[in-house]
Amino acid sequence: MTLHRIANQRLIIDRRALAEAVAAAVAESGAKARPAVVELLREALAAGRTEIARRLMEKPSAGHDCAAAQAFLVDQLVRIIHDHVVTDVYPTGNRSTGERLSIMAVGGYGRGEMAPHSDVDIAFLTPSKQTAWCEQVIEAMLYFLWDLGLKVGQSSRSLDDLVRMAKSDLTIRTALLEGRYVWGDRDLYEEGSRRFWAEVVSGTERQFVAEKLGERNDRHKRLGDSRYVVEPNVKEGKGGLRDLHTLYWIGKYIHKVRDPSELVDVGLLTAEEYRAFRRAENFFWAVRSHLHNITNRAEDRLTFDLQREVASRMQFSDRPGKSAVERFMQYFFLQAKQVGSLTGVFLAQLDDQFPPKNRGFLAGLRRRPKKVGAFTVDSGKISVSGDDFFRKDPVRLIELFVLADREKVEIHPDAMRLARRDAKLIDGAVRKDPRANALFLDVLTSRNDPETVLRWMNEAGVFGRFVPDFGRVVAQMQFDMYHHYTVDEHTIRAIGLLARIEKGDFKDDHPLASVVMPKIASRRVLYLATLLHDIAKGRQGDHSVLGAEVAMKLCPRLGLSGAETELVAWLVRYHLLMSATAFKRDLADYKTIADFGAQVQSVERLRLLLLVTVVDIRAVGPGIWNSWKRQLLGDLYQSTEEVLRLGYKQHGRAERIAAKKAAVGQVLKERDALIGTVGRQLGDAYWIAEPEDIIALNLQQMDRALDQPLTVETHWYPARGATLVTVLAADHPGLFYRIAGGIHLAGGNIIDARIHTAKNGMAVDNFLVQDPLGRPLNEDSQIERLKSAIGDALANRVKLVPRLAARPLARPRADAFDVRPIVIFDNTASNRFTVVEIGARDRPALLNRLARALFEARLIVHSAHVATYGERAVDTFYVTDLLGEKVESEPRLKAVEKRLLEAAEDRKLKPIAA
Repeated sequence: MTLHRIANQRLIIDRRALAEAVAAAVAESGAKARPAVVELLREALAAGRTEIARRLMEKPSAGHDCAAAQAFLVDQLVRIIHDHVVTDVYPTGNRSTGERLSIMAVGGYGRGEMAPHSDVDIAFLTPSKQTAWCEQVIEAMLYFLWDLGLKVGQSSRSLDDLVRMAKSDLTIRTALLEGRYVWGDRDLYEEGSRRFWAEVVSGTERQFVAEKLGERNDRHKRLGDSRYVVEPNVKEGKGGLRDLHTLYWIGKYIHKVRDPSELVDVGLLTAEEYRAFRRAENFFWAVRSHLHNITNRAEDRLTFDLQREVASRMQFSDRPGKSAVERFMQYFFLQAKQVGSLTGVFLAQLDDQFPPKNRGFLAGLRRRPKKVGAFTVDSGKISVSGDDFFRKDPVRLIELFVLADREKVEIHPDAMRLARRDAKLIDGAVRKDPRANALFLDVLTSRNDPETVLRWMNEAGVFGRFVPDFGRVVAQMQFDMYHHYTVDEHTIRAIGLLARIEKGDFKDDHPLASVVMPKIASRRVLYLATLLHDIAKGRQGDHSVLGAEVAMKLCPRLGLSGAETELVAWLVRYHLLMSATAFKRDLADYKTIADFGAQVQSVERLRLLLLVTVVDIRAVGPGIWNSWKRQLLGDLYQSTEEVLRLGYKQHGRAERIAAKKAAVGQVLKERDALIGTVGRQLGDAYWIAEPEDIIALNLQQMDRALDQPLTVETHWYPARGATLVTVLAADHPGLFYRIAGGIHLAGGNIIDARIHTAKNGMAVDNFLVQDPLGRPLNEDSQIERLKSAIGDALANRVKLVPRLAARPLARPRADAFDVRPIVIFDNTASNRFTVVEIGARDRPALLNRLARALFEARLIVHSAHVATYGERAVDTFYVTDLLGEKVESEPRLKAVEKRLLEAAEDRKLKPIAA
């Protein structure tokens, strides 16, 4: 393979001068020269790395230069070590024919590309079974490399071993595919190379391609199966360096290409695609080299805490509405997208060069070409005729994808290439064309597989040209730990989820959404609102408000009526309303439902809003959707639908309590007498607030605990995907923050809390608790630890504050984000309570700190609701003062805010005046 030309090589390492210094050390100390030689080599390696790092800082995007320089540095060290060992350590005057040794670089090192802390992959080749001299030389060389702190991947094989092992092991075969002569016996290397191509490669091309693509698919699945995950792996991730290398390996294996540029000559890439290949590769090598230099180790994952530093080193700067790190990551994902496009056309081209073996006469009949309008469908792929096909009628650029969806076929690589090249033909005239807009709406609202076809359209650049506002969010990440994908990928996934809910694929995961879907009046309103809900991300201002403005302009162009346009704009404007209400408000407080219903206004809007909310949350990333969120959204939907159907008429309070008691009686069956005995201790607010299954559990616990000062019971609560923890204790100020502290000490995360005081002065507090990974606490040891920690906290047997402060942070990577705490008071959200909402960086025991601050501010907490969005938590408390009144005086609210901000920032709490 042709090695990259390196400027001023001797500034990196001067092999002649270093060899002379080694010889001088040997002349001076003889057999005891080893420490001096190691020191000389170590200094040369450090100086070389420093020079390469300096060049990278000077030209921060010169990835190829850096990767080639690093391989060059290692080459020179290996050559000097070899010469020193065979000349000075194990000299032999007259070697036998078996005492021959060739040193090959394999893998990435063989390709002549290395990051600063990449492994050094070396193969030592001998003519036949190793002689004692060969073993001594290999061992001595390895010890020198290890002494330099290099991580060496090494093998030593005879020519026969090389052939035998390469035949049986795909990894070895791939490494040898990139074998490069470094030093030693050149003829031996040439013989090994000749035998590898003749005896291993020949006749196994089809098998190699199939195995390599299978290996690639497995790797993608392991790493998130999307090139748009927001903490990508530069080397192994989808759309990263390894995907580019896979293309080169396949091309080399089949066509014997010696350099990626020759992929053009053999028809697998066009000249323009090869330039894109080099551009992406150069960028990824630069990023990977910066990562290694920053961390001083082989780090290939672009984690949040490293993204800022790499963006800064690569000289990205802030722009209005978009930070430097978001601009850098958008460019990163555009390159990954480019790699995806290259992979697609490359593999399809390969498919043409290696068509599947004929499956018989009937298969041949089925593959007969057919005309579909101006297009041709042949062998399951839609193709076009002539280089000027799209120039003749640019609307065909949209029609191509509509037909692929309608006919359920793939797009031929040549057609895809042409579409990518001609996407720029989509101008203002095409965007206004009624036929083009109708076709686009057909794809968006397809009942087949809109997700796949929209992704193809996005890969070709047609989507962003036809909807320029969408083009602005292509490859755009959001710098937080909540969103797993770029905005365009998140949006396309959400549309795919909507289509699958409509097909009935998610009846178990989304039962309510599956029931609601067939009832909506306008599918295209729903699909367009999903497309546009995040369209204005990355601009200055509220993306919901700006997105609604985009909807008002775009929807009429796509053929929607005035009423449909307004409905889409409303859904985009309020697409976060339902989740914010469900996760941050008390759904047992009737005013929550009444206020939400007043904003929604109709059952159709409620249905549409539910569906947009479900797919928006689900498409954020794996693990974000859970049964707890499903339950809360379901509760809000059912309560609001009832209010809207009854025309805003509230059930009488007495009737609601009577209905709840009847429902509890059904759950308790023969124990329903408890409603009239221990149940008399519970006030009306309790009966309205709690669901009947929890009330039934509470009443039985109260009955068992009549004379006990403290009881803690736990129940697996599948409806919410959490553990229900109920604490019965004599009520006193500060009880809530102490219980919360005990739960945190036991390793529990509180996701919801409802606090009640019975007429006999006992507190009845219900907590929903999960472990830090969002799973219920089910094991006996977890439950015992939980009960004992709560007991210790309430009995003051542990010092909560220092113990909680000593707990390790669950997610130190959150430090990469600047989360400024904010406190919002709302005295209109509830008739009885002041609602306090605190947004802050999520951390263990945050709820305890905030609850303690409220206690010290002499406020009583009646319920608490916890929502987390990656590194950010939003904790909402319904509170009153000690007299049961709302907190409305401005000075008092200011003092409480100060105390809460101190707690949110983890500063020392100070007493404040009431």
